[in-house]
Amino acid sequence: MRRDLITLDDLTETEIQALFGLAEDFLQRMTSPDHPHRIRGRDPIAQDFVLATLFYEASTRTRFSFEAAMLRLGGEVLSSADPKTTSASKGETMADTVRVVENYADLIVIRHPWEGAVRVAAEYTDVPVINAGDGGHEHPTQTLCDLFTLQREKGTLKNLNVLLWGDLKNGRTVHSLVYGLARFGARIIPMPADGLGLPDHVIHRLSRDYDCIPIDKKDMGDTRVLDELPVDVVYVTPEKPHQRSLFTDVGEVEDKHLRTRLPSNALAKIDACYVTRLQKERMSGNEAGGEYPMVDAKFLKGRRYKESSVMHPLPRVSELGYDLDDDRRAVYFKQAAYGVPIRMALIAAILKLKQGILAEEPPHRLHPVYRERTLPCPNPQCVTCQESEQRYLWPRFWIVPVANSVLLRCTFCEHEITPALVGTASSKTVHANTSRLESLPTDLVFFAHEESARQAGYRFESTPSGGKYSSSK
Repeated sequence: MRRDLITLDDLTETEIQALFGLAEDFLQRMTSPDHPHRIRGRDPIAQDFVLATLFYEASTRTRFSFEAAMLRLGGEVLSSADPKTTSASKGETMADTVRVVENYADLIVIRHPWEGAVRVAAEYTDVPVINAGDGGHEHPTQTLCDLFTLQREKGTLKNLNVLLWGDLKNGRTVHSLVYGLARFGARIIPMPADGLGLPDHVIHRLSRDYDCIPIDKKDMGDTRVLDELPVDVVYVTPEKPHQRSLFTDVGEVEDKHLRTRLPSNALAKIDACYVTRLQKERMSGNEAGGEYPMVDAKFLKGRRYKESSVMHPLPRVSELGYDLDDDRRAVYFKQAAYGVPIRMALIAAILKLKQGILAEEPPHRLHPVYRERTLPCPNPQCVTCQESEQRYLWPRFWIVPVANSVLLRCTFCEHEITPALVGTASSKTVHANTSRLESLPTDLVFFAHEESARQAGYRFESTPSGGKYSSSK
C-alpha cells in the first residue's frame, strides 16, 4: 500500500523518529566538512525515480530543498513553480492535473493556496503525494524539519518550553508544529501578535485529539511567570495517568478537558523561540490590531532566554532582528539546511528505497466519515468551496462526538462545524443537535439549519426523551 504525507497525522511518533534516524544517517555519511548541518555529494538510491514539484504558491526553501533532496538521492526532478504556466490557468482541476502528472513522475510534491487541495490530489492519483503547504492548513514537512532541529539542539522534545511568536492565526507552519509538539509532550507557549492568536479549531483539536490542554495563569505554579513572561495560557500534554485529574463537570470530562498544575519551576527557561512573519497573503482587511512584534537581541536578554534556540521557518521580514544572525542561539539557517536530509529521508521512505521506516498502512483514523451532501464546509478557503473543483468534489466530514452534541470536521481543511440538526434518512426526521450520539446509524444525516432539511424532504421533531439519541448501527 502506498503512503502519502498530507498532514502530520499520516505518521506515527515511531515513524517520525525513524525518519529522524535516517536523516541523521544521511547527515553523518554526507556531511559537508566545514558545515556539519549541510549535505553534499550523492547517495544514488533514487537514480531510477523522478520527482515532480507542483508549486502554486511562491517558495524558495521548500521547493529547493525537495529538489535538492531528490538530486542528492540520485533522482531526477520535474518542476513547475509558476501556476500561470500550467493548465490550472486554463481552468484545469486539481484532479485532472495530478492524473496527468502521474504519467511523468513517481512522486508528486504540491504546494497550493487552497486548504485541502493536496488531499484531493492524493485521492485522484496512484503515485505518492507529499503536502508542501496547503493554504493556512498544514505544512507537515516543515514540522518534521522543525522537530528534527529541536531534537538535535536540545536532545529531546519532551517537556521543552517552546514559545510561539507572531502570526499564529494564519501561519500553517505553526498549526502543524503545535500538533507535533503536543504529540511529543512539549509545552506550547503562545505569544501572538495582537488579534492573531491560534484559531479555535486548532485549539479544539489540541484538546480533543492530543489531550493537550490549556493551563491558565493561576495554575502556572511560579507567580513570577505573570510578570516575567506576559502570556495568558500554556498548553501542556500531561503524563498519563499521572499529573492530571478530571474536571468534576460531566460535560467537561466528556470533552476531554483536564486540569493540571505546572511544577513551580516549569517555565524557568524558554528552550526555543519560534518566530513567524505576518502572513499578509492569507489576511483579509487589517487583522493585526497593533504593531507587529520583533524578536531581537534586546528581547532575548532576559535570563529565561539564555539558552533559547531561536527558530524561524523563513522568509523573515521585520519580525526577526538581524542582530541575532551571529548569536549562538540563532539556528534558523541551520534549520533551513536540515530541510534537505529530512526530505531525503521522507522521499527514501515513501518510495520504499529504505525499508523499516514507514509501516505498510497509514495510522488508523479515530473518527468515522460523513459523506452525505447535506451541508457545505464553512471555510471559504477549503478546496471544496472552489467553483472549479465543485464540478466533481463535495464536502466530507469526520464525525466527532463531544459533550451533548456532535461536531463535524472537514476531512480536507479540518475546519469544524456544529450542525444544527441531526437525524436519519430512513425516518426522514431530524431534531436539534443537542444530545449525545451513542451510536452511528448507517443512514445518519446532518443539516446546517431547518430550512435546508425541509428542502430535502425531512420533518422536524423534538429531541428524543432522555436527552440522548441512540440507534443501532
